[in-house]
Amino acid sequence: MAREQLQVLNALDVAKTQWYHFTAIIIAGMGFFTDAYDLFCISLVTKLLGRLYYHVDGAAKPGTLPPNVSAAVNGVALFGTLAGQLFFGWLGDKMGRKRVYGMTLMLMVICSVASGLSFGSSPKAVMSTLCFFRFWLGFGIGGDYPLSATIMSEYANKKTRGAFIAAVFAMQGFGILAGGLFAIIVSTAFKAKFSAPAYEVDAIASTVPQADYVWRIILMVGALPAALTYYSRTKMPETARYTALVAKNAKKAASDMSKVLQVDIEAEPQKVEEVAKAYGLFSKEFVRRHGVHLFGTASTWFLLDIAFYSQNLFQKDIFSAIGWIPPAKTMNAIDEVYKIAKAQTLIALCSTVPGYWFTVAFIDRMGRFAIQLMGFFFMTVFMFALAFPYDHWTRKDNRIGFVVMYSLTFFFANFGPNATTFVVPAEIFPARFRSTCHGISAASGKAGAIVGAFGFLYLAQSKDKAKADAGYPAGIGVKNALLVLGGINLLGFVFTFMVPESKGKSLEEMSGENEDNNEQANASV
Repeated sequence: MAREQLQVLNALDVAKTQWYHFTAIIIAGMGFFTDAYDLFCISLVTKLLGRLYYHVDGAAKPGTLPPNVSAAVNGVALFGTLAGQLFFGWLGDKMGRKRVYGMTLMLMVICSVASGLSFGSSPKAVMSTLCFFRFWLGFGIGGDYPLSATIMSEYANKKTRGAFIAAVFAMQGFGILAGGLFAIIVSTAFKAKFSAPAYEVDAIASTVPQADYVWRIILMVGALPAALTYYSRTKMPETARYTALVAKNAKKAASDMSKVLQVDIEAEPQKVEEVAKAYGLFSKEFVRRHGVHLFGTASTWFLLDIAFYSQNLFQKDIFSAIGWIPPAKTMNAIDEVYKIAKAQTLIALCSTVPGYWFTVAFIDRMGRFAIQLMGFFFMTVFMFALAFPYDHWTRKDNRIGFVVMYSLTFFFANFGPNATTFVVPAEIFPARFRSTCHGISAASGKAGAIVGAFGFLYLAQSKDKAKADAGYPAGIGVKNALLVLGGINLLGFVFTFMVPESKGKSLEEMSGENEDNNEQANASV
């Protein structure tokens, strides 16, 4: 038999949408804006780093980052993010969401600035310091995933909880868009001030010394939005669900939420003491109750991020392959940054951002399960539609069609599993494990991102070794790499059936925290 819910939690569940909901979305969302900007802006400047630090005199093509350096620069933040998701997810359940929230943001601000100040007298030294700071930047970003999702889910009401959590995540789209737009502004300003010939005209003069400031400015600006919301984060009250259900302080929970909701809420200390705590995270009972769900959220996020990050981090290579970005030798260094940023911004504007907000609009109507299933289905369809007739899409007359199809895979990733895999783990686990389980699911996603980022770098190389990028072994080609990604999306569709629907249900109903102690004890026998 279900226990009567605490008054303070019921008040949150039935509260009408109020200003504090939007305040929480902005405060948490600006963290995700920064996360996306910082993670994806590196793909805008990797070609420039190659020209600046790995130029080879007399070479027919501009310098490029060696395979191991490129993999490290692109992927090291992902390793940091994975570690941060696990560590801060666990810490959020131990110390409280609010106490840990400010730490992650400050780490992001410091490391964003430090990334742009990467120093050294040799290319190896500059890349090493850049990788060092980007790892710790990723560590801070990782903490933002479980904490932002958990805080928003615990503040939201039942009716619009999915939209609120998805809106926080949707700020990623604006972060990616802002990264592209800012890179366009910076590169345009530098092009106007420091004109340079194309590489094929004058290899040395094509990369002006001032180009070294371009990538540093782009990376450092990521600190601004995070810094602007630091004070607001420190002033947010701890969530009532953590205070009441984990810290067992009913009086504080009622007092905090009375101020937030502007209603009188009775403290119910006797009910808090009755809340069951019959099993731990690594117990058989947890596996019985939530094991399949945790495997479902972790596996679908893992599979999604293989496809999502391999597309996003390396879309500049796909654009080059189909001729949307001219051959590197026909451009100077700053012009190449401009062209890559313009292509990435167009994709973000036309597919990435709209996809996120379609999820916000429909998640509490269609449900999480339906949107995730639909997203994986269409990602599979469009990926195979790109892959099978790949030679057709590379012809000049068909390149716009390729970009449209490619954009649709992004649209259905974001109006689909990229949003729902973030939302669901924040809703279906008990309060005392919520941040940890979200961190585990998110870390599984980042493991997939690492596979996508590193694997695609090698897989997408031409099957002809002579046509592969300098230093890379022959790969399976872009066509076969797209086929592999289509198969991975299909697996995501299948594993979605392990994830429960949480639309319209309270967090305690989903997690089983409203059950009697006797009922839990009997269930565990």
